[in-house]
Amino acid sequence: QVQLVESGGGLVQPGGSLRLSCAASGSIRSMYTTGWYRQAPGKQRELVADITSDGATTYVDSVKGRFTISRDNAKKMVYLQMNSVKPEDTAAYYCNADLSNYFGQTLNRWGQGTQVTVSS
Repeated sequence: QVQLVESGGGLVQPGGSLRLSCAASGSIRSMYTTGWYRQAPGKQRELVADITSDGATTYVDSVKGRFTISRDNAKKMVYLQMNSVKPEDTAAYYCNADLSNYFGQTLNRWGQGTQVTVSS
């Protein structure tokens, strides 16, 4: 059973930092492009940042210069370092990944989400 599990969310003050982690587990052969998405109440889910297996990254304009996505392929982990957070960063954050397993299948999986709340 291939799954993604996020961790690291919580309550943080404006201007503070958080580091989100996404751990992939199961019979995973490779992890390809992996992204962090977020969804605030009443809003559509949006892509925050993604990273290819080669390390190429993209960011939504609103987080450029503040958030950094990274990965550890050996550990099958993807991270989102969030600095200088703002109240508008408050949302449930989800990890999504394209993966392949040892049965030759290509899969796409979502994590269950981790809540980030930015408030004083």
